[in-house]
Amino acid sequence: MAEKTYAETFDADAAEWLRSGGPAGEFVEISRLPDGGAAMRNSTDPATILFFTKGEWDAFTGGVHDGEFDL
Repeated sequence: MAEKTYAETFDADAAEWLRSGGPAGEFVEISRLPDGGAAMRNSTDPATILFFTKGEWDAFTGGVHDGEFDL
């Protein structure tokens, strides 16, 4: 498994965050990492950031595309 060393040096203020669509309120925000991974946060708690390696992010987005998380 790849190390998540970027978590210590990640500059959230300089990152480009992509925000989920919808009306004002709570959003999920994603920032792509140089190694193909992703950083994710909730707009109401921007200090808490989850980091995903490329493999983890690919597995998650693949599951979304395959409908694994449909309700």
